[in-house]
Amino acid sequence: MLPSLPTAQSLEGKAVPQVIFKTRADEQWCDVSSDDIFKGRTVVVFSLPGAYTPTCSSTHLPRYNELAPSFKASGVDRIVCLAVNDAFVMNEWKRDQEAEDITLLPDGNGEFTAGMGLLVDKSDIGFGRRSWRYSMLVRDGVIEKVFIEPASAGDPLEVSDADTMLKYVNPQAVAPEPVVIFAKPGCPHCARAKALLAAGGLRYEELSLGGQIRSSTLRAVSGRGTWPQVFIGGRLIGGADELEAWLAAPGAGREG
Repeated sequence: MLPSLPTAQSLEGKAVPQVIFKTRADEQWCDVSSDDIFKGRTVVVFSLPGAYTPTCSSTHLPRYNELAPSFKASGVDRIVCLAVNDAFVMNEWKRDQEAEDITLLPDGNGEFTAGMGLLVDKSDIGFGRRSWRYSMLVRDGVIEKVFIEPASAGDPLEVSDADTMLKYVNPQAVAPEPVVIFAKPGCPHCARAKALLAAGGLRYEELSLGGQIRSSTLRAVSGRGTWPQVFIGGRLIGGADELEAWLAAPGAGREG
């Protein structure tokens, strides 16, 4: 049976539910209120069925994490990921995802989600009651815009994604291009290239020599055998010298 969901129009303009989130920080329990999260701030929230689940781990959370600098540059103070999971699970998932720019909130009892009218029954797959997938923009505790996934079978991700929300928050924003660096431990040129990327404000994924990444892998994808090799937006930039020249070009590495 498909869930009965509220409409976006029925939620927009209303205050967020007032609840206490049972979180943990520094190995201690810490009560966080709705006002602690939302009062006086512009907050983007995205809610999902559960930590470590496939779509949530591969797409929903990672993309918000990637676009966090763009949201910040567009006036968003905080990005919140919410799920009907406990604090231990959410904290471990945050570490696993390296999502330092995302606040992961455990709605363990589903109180906030129920207040949104988006607590749904997923007992058919052994989940019990969980959050339906949605995202919203909240200004000073009031919901300005909400994107609710359609009441269809499965686990749709069509409108609550990070790119859709960023386009609403700032239609002129340009999402940063993905950056990958093939690096070798102890390589001074690799260290220089990573420092250049960091200085340019570019987040990157590092693929290091070892395990399944070998010199033959580097040659296969780049056509070159020297370390490092940097790719930006699917384009081969090259080594540290070429990266420095690329970053010095007008407009390189800048977000809109």
